[in-house]
Amino acid sequence: MTAATIQRRLQELEDPKVAIFLQRFFKTGPGEYGEGDLFRGIRVPLLRKLAKEFQHLTLTETKELLRSSYHEDRLLALLILTRACVRGDDPLRKKIFNFYLNNTQFINNWDLVDSSAPQIVGGYLWDKDRDVLYRLARSRQLWKRRIAIMATFHFLKRGDYTDTLKIAEMSLSDPEDLIHKALGWMLREVGNRNREVEESFLLRHYQRMPRIMLRYSIEKFPESRRQQYLRGEV
Repeated sequence: MTAATIQRRLQELEDPKVAIFLQRFFKTGPGEYGEGDLFRGIRVPLLRKLAKEFQHLTLTETKELLRSSYHEDRLLALLILTRACVRGDDPLRKKIFNFYLNNTQFINNWDLVDSSAPQIVGGYLWDKDRDVLYRLARSRQLWKRRIAIMATFHFLKRGDYTDTLKIAEMSLSDPEDLIHKALGWMLREVGNRNREVEESFLLRHYQRMPRIMLRYSIEKFPESRRQQYLRGEV
């Protein structure tokens, strides 16, 4: 199996109407975060089925797929890598982790990050030094910063909130809306598991948090408590 063979398969599955919708949804217009990205018009559930079918694709061929100009090709490559990470041993996870960080220029939209960073980056770093996350969080590149945030999803699912909260604190002044949303989402996930931990963070920082970050983080709160935060009356 080669990347070229898979791409011919993907070409057969193209849907121009869906492609137009996805190009708008993922902001591919001039000056938008996904400017110039190309779509075939293939939905994610089908790509997940294909990832299972092509799960034994070699890393070399997966790299070719990841370098495609088509969004779905890159997502499929990342879904294949994610499956391999979840099922592989530590040497394989390390190989994929290094490959991932060496190819972040192709992981260039929020869905590509969110579907892969928790398993590939977070999964590998679970029992290792996590300094790389803080280098990513300080990057000038939007998607590297989102990778840092989303990688911590793996940790908080296992009850470790430390890096999520540290990166959230150091990223409060980030200029990008997509970072604010990711931060708010991860804080909400912390609260879903431990409301006391989330509220401790919010009480220290909510007054200077970007508004959308705050809204995301308190989405599951009782309405009366939400309004207290939104009015600044906590």
